[in-house]
Amino acid sequence: MNPSRPKGIPTVKIDNDRVRVTEWRFAPRAETGHHRHETDYVVVPVSNGSLLIVDNDGDEIISELSAGEPYFRKAGVEHNVINNNSTEFTFIEIELL
Repeated sequence: MNPSRPKGIPTVKIDNDRVRVTEWRFAPRAETGHHRHETDYVVVPVSNGSLLIVDNDGDEIISELSAGEPYFRKAGVEHNVINNNSTEFTFIEIELL
């Protein structure tokens, strides 16, 4: 995690034995910090915009996202997610437990 970047703000909306649903809000340049997903998950962007994804090896990619267009990832993904926009970016993360 970069100390000069703000932290994304997670708000857990649902947490039970089957799913965890978290709303993530990111100020411009805010990040999640490096983390590993222990379960399969789905992300549903609430906003249009781009995220800078930094993987475990430090490689960077820009991911362009559209509001309402979900994507799925398998457990084991390791990365830091950074808002690459000049405005707030929000998505919903649904972890399959």
